[in-house]
Amino acid sequence: MPRFILSIDQGTTSTRAIVFDARLKPVGSAQREFRQIFPKPGWVEHDPEEIWESVVATCRSAIRKAKIKPAEIAGIGITNQRETVVVWNRKTGKPIHRAIVWQDRRTADICASLRRKGLEPTITELSGLLLDPYFSGTKIGWLLDTVKGAGKRAHAGDLCFGTIDSWLIWRLTGGKAHVTDATNASRTLLFNIHDGKWDDTLLEIFGVPRAMLPEVRDCAAEFGVTDKSILGAAIPILGVAGDQHAATIGQACFKPGMLKSTYGTGCFALLNTGDQAVRSRNRLLTTIAYQLDGQRTYALEGSIFVAGAAVQWLRAGLQVIKRAEDTGRLAAMADAEHPVYFVPALVGLGAPYWDAEARGAIYGITRGTTSAEIARAALEAVCFQTRDLLDAMQGDWEKGNAARTVLRVDGGMVASNWTMQFLADILGAPVDRPKNLETTALGAAYLAGLQAGICPAPDAFARGWKSDRRFTPKMRAPERSRRYAGWCDAVSRTLTRAPADSA
Repeated sequence: MPRFILSIDQGTTSTRAIVFDARLKPVGSAQREFRQIFPKPGWVEHDPEEIWESVVATCRSAIRKAKIKPAEIAGIGITNQRETVVVWNRKTGKPIHRAIVWQDRRTADICASLRRKGLEPTITELSGLLLDPYFSGTKIGWLLDTVKGAGKRAHAGDLCFGTIDSWLIWRLTGGKAHVTDATNASRTLLFNIHDGKWDDTLLEIFGVPRAMLPEVRDCAAEFGVTDKSILGAAIPILGVAGDQHAATIGQACFKPGMLKSTYGTGCFALLNTGDQAVRSRNRLLTTIAYQLDGQRTYALEGSIFVAGAAVQWLRAGLQVIKRAEDTGRLAAMADAEHPVYFVPALVGLGAPYWDAEARGAIYGITRGTTSAEIARAALEAVCFQTRDLLDAMQGDWEKGNAARTVLRVDGGMVASNWTMQFLADILGAPVDRPKNLETTALGAAYLAGLQAGICPAPDAFARGWKSDRRFTPKMRAPERSRRYAGWCDAVSRTLTRAPADSA
């Protein structure tokens, strides 16, 4: 009987594949980066074929490294960068355009036009989301309006839309399955999160024909079977969730009030609100955390567009560091009496500001500023932004209690002890780093294993979660307030409009 799970973690800058055994221990993995394409300022694209090639290559490599046969894999779990849009020809399987990435801001004017028409309240009520270029809806509309003949072909049923999970499943199954899961659907601006269906009102607003949409299923479900020629065996795809939702599952945040934050290219904090879809008063998102056995669990989410991407910019753009891990060492060397604030609005600001036109800024630079102060400011910015999100969540959820908040963290940046300690300090709350940092891939593997009958129920899975280290606040309250006030001042100088009007 097959006892292994293959997890595909298709991220914004790289693809990873990890083979897990029946106890969800990794036994083989591979990773490959792919191109980031920037056609214009604020535009971000990927080549869907490069993503597909990276998935096939990493899956084959991970299976080889695990020293198992493809037929020993009980199922595949997929987790993916969310909101990124691919549109392809239903007959040929070829994309009609490069993928438009979640970071892309080209549809800011479209969002502004819809906002002027007074449509944002309706959109938010139905989808739980705000009207922002971040989400898929306006990206799809842009493609249908821009690519010659695309609108007509879409209405005729000749084109398929999908987030990256749908694109991969289509390719893995040889074009036999056009499906997605509830979490990815909930990030498109087209999905009614209360009814659990594509919404006719939203489809009309964004000009998207129903004929091009995938079928929506639970996170643990039958999504299709891979073509044998791709991985060497016909393997069922049994679990799918957007990356932040998979991380929520991997962090075992199954109870209302549990909170996780992932620090990858961006930063995304999710607060489990159970069966209650909480409407935010602080410009957070209401989203589906996960859906199992037809039952939706909701979350409040705060989305930060730039976290690890700021470190990547220090390395590749400014070239002040050679490796990402150098950032913490530099930050520790910075002059504590020389405050520098970096507002990393490199592709606009996300929650709770939603200012698509804002651009990055650094404040407090003097003749004495060095790369150490810049590095420290980049890391601190991630923590300050997290404080923004948690403060908003506390204001939205009446059951919340700041004194009892414990933040579970994951993602590449959490390996930095310096960053995690500052995070605990500026939040004034404990921060738990898990033993298994691959929580996103783990969450996707768990979903597939649950559907395959290999993994236990959520409560039993949660009992296996283990902390590597808890970071507790050491900063005094007056210092915390002073530092955060400086951040708020820097943000206010960066915004292009008042926060209540930003999006």
